[in-house]
Amino acid sequence: MARYTDASCRLCRREGTKLFLKGSRCFGEKCALSRRAYAPGQHGQARKKQSEYSIQLREKQKAKRYYGLLEGQFHKYFEMASKMKGVTGEELLNLLERRLDNVVYRMGLGSSRAEARQLVTHGHFTINGKRVDIPSYLVTANDVVALCEKTKSASSTKIDAILSSTNGRTVPEWIDFDADKLSANIVRLPNRADIDFPIEEHLIVELYSK
Repeated sequence: MARYTDASCRLCRREGTKLFLKGSRCFGEKCALSRRAYAPGQHGQARKKQSEYSIQLREKQKAKRYYGLLEGQFHKYFEMASKMKGVTGEELLNLLERRLDNVVYRMGLGSSRAEARQLVTHGHFTINGKRVDIPSYLVTANDVVALCEKTKSASSTKIDAILSSTNGRTVPEWIDFDADKLSANIVRLPNRADIDFPIEEHLIVELYSK
């Protein structure tokens, strides 16, 4: 499966905001954006007049990179959202939030979405008792996402390290996380108010609607 393999911190600098791609590093002194708050490259510090298209493109790139998707994957979710009854931009974000790798990240069982995606791919999580290794799996209301019993016993040290690094992270209201059982119940589907990352989704809709 294709994936981005270049330096993650360059993406944060390019978008001018923290995308939280490197886990605990994003909150420390080593954060590249904190040290160099300008776009990477030779002309990164130059002032640029942004066109309407450029503003829309940057918003789409920011959302795409925040959730760790490639262009084809992201556009697929937009097409799905455009066929749903609700507001297209909000439905798009809700679909992205429902991805299993994002849910694992929101539970605090991944220091970053990339780490959460790797854990899912390696088969460390179950949904309603059945092992699922597809990061793009969309959870639904009343699903139970849990760390499989085999992983609990074999990788307790790694899980403890992850939980230590994510301690204090706020779990959204639509996820009822049990820290003792390392499982979560999907209370309801997410809505726009549950997404605290600054995304102007209407710009993404405008871009794809051209």
